[in-house]
Amino acid sequence: MKKMAIVLAAGQGKRMKSKLYKVLHPVCGKPMVGHVLEVVKEADCERVVVIVGHGAEAVQDYLGNQAEFVLQAQQLGTGHAVLQAEGLLADEDGTAIVICGDTPLVTAETLQAMLDHHASSGASATVLTAQMPDPTGYGRVIRSDDGIVQRIVEHKDCSPEEAAVKEINTGTYCFDNRKLFAALSQVTNNNAQGEYYLPDVIGILQQQGDEIQAYCTSDTAEAMGVNDRVALAEAERAMRERIIRRHLIGGVTVIDPAATYIEAGVTIGADTIIYPGSVIRGNTVIGEDCVIGPHADITDTIIADRVTVKQSVAVSSQIGSGSYVGPYANLRPGSKLGNNCKVGDFVELKNAELGDGSKVSHLSYVGDAKVGKDVNIGCGAITVNYDGYNKSVTEIGDGAFVGSNVNLIAPVKIGEGAYVVAGSTITQDVPANDLAIARERQVNKPGYAERIRGRAKAKKDGGK
Repeated sequence: MKKMAIVLAAGQGKRMKSKLYKVLHPVCGKPMVGHVLEVVKEADCERVVVIVGHGAEAVQDYLGNQAEFVLQAQQLGTGHAVLQAEGLLADEDGTAIVICGDTPLVTAETLQAMLDHHASSGASATVLTAQMPDPTGYGRVIRSDDGIVQRIVEHKDCSPEEAAVKEINTGTYCFDNRKLFAALSQVTNNNAQGEYYLPDVIGILQQQGDEIQAYCTSDTAEAMGVNDRVALAEAERAMRERIIRRHLIGGVTVIDPAATYIEAGVTIGADTIIYPGSVIRGNTVIGEDCVIGPHADITDTIIADRVTVKQSVAVSSQIGSGSYVGPYANLRPGSKLGNNCKVGDFVELKNAELGDGSKVSHLSYVGDAKVGKDVNIGCGAITVNYDGYNKSVTEIGDGAFVGSNVNLIAPVKIGEGAYVVAGSTITQDVPANDLAIARERQVNKPGYAERIRGRAKAKKDGGK
């Protein structure tokens, strides 16, 4: 049976008090509507229609060709929103999932279980429900003794007996697609808000003699719709716990889950240890047997096996196996470390490649550089890559040695096996196996230090 999804993403989200359109607010690094699209795709929906309104262009730009789009020019309720998809889906046979774009915690496993229950029961509609300890504010799901859904009652309309029911409507449904659109044509706006409500479809189908079922999720977080910043923070916390739990089950050690932030797109190999204070974002991939943190900040970076990154930042970089980064290193975009490299304390790399076994141990800047294998770059060395107008490249051959406090004025090439003496400022290429020295000859003036101190003291005394 064909499966479709209708994602409701037209609301403005005034309570967010934000210039950013509500469903584009991120939860663990991914906009809420992105999470929803991911789970309906995982549930094998062949067509996905997103109902857009406020911020329509921004949502379409983000989702691209992942979905079809329909504009709800006026927001006249959830039933009216779904009806906007009529021109695209009304003639389709199959099952339609209706889900809100601000419910990022619904899982593909739950959607699939609801779809399976819907199909096996032969129901015309199935409601995703949850048992809430405090159901205040939620619509209650009233069932008959045999479990059939009799009605959904909004909180403000509940009798005392109905208010005591703890099973609530999450706002996610699946319908027989043709029956959904036939019933939507009968929904009216005869209510206090003057809106067309999707839950009214349930009553219409029931009056026709159709069976209505409910599937109750065991995870109450899946019922959460994000309408303000408080709920956004709660969703972030719940998603973060879920992500970290997945990594723990997959063989990753997270020393303190409460003090660790890992976004949804991150992949981590078994036996890697994540220490507290670490933030791992984007599409970062971390291999096996690594040590990350404490206080590592890693974004969109590929890290091979047996790598250590401590108290350091890495953005859009690559780190080869067995390498060591930190503490307090900064790998800016385009940094590429080979195997068994070392980038030590207070070292910054930008658009720089280090070959296998190369080391930049401390207090150096290497930018726009191609560094070969087994190169040692000493303390305080700098590739001077910018003249105020252009960025130029420094090339260092295999096995070269660059002494401490060296300035390499790009563009410049240091040949294989070359040796650059400490304190040099290099402006010309150094051929392979040559020694380069570019500094003033030292001159010692006997006793001159006393004369300098005397002058300074006299000047100070004279100014009193």
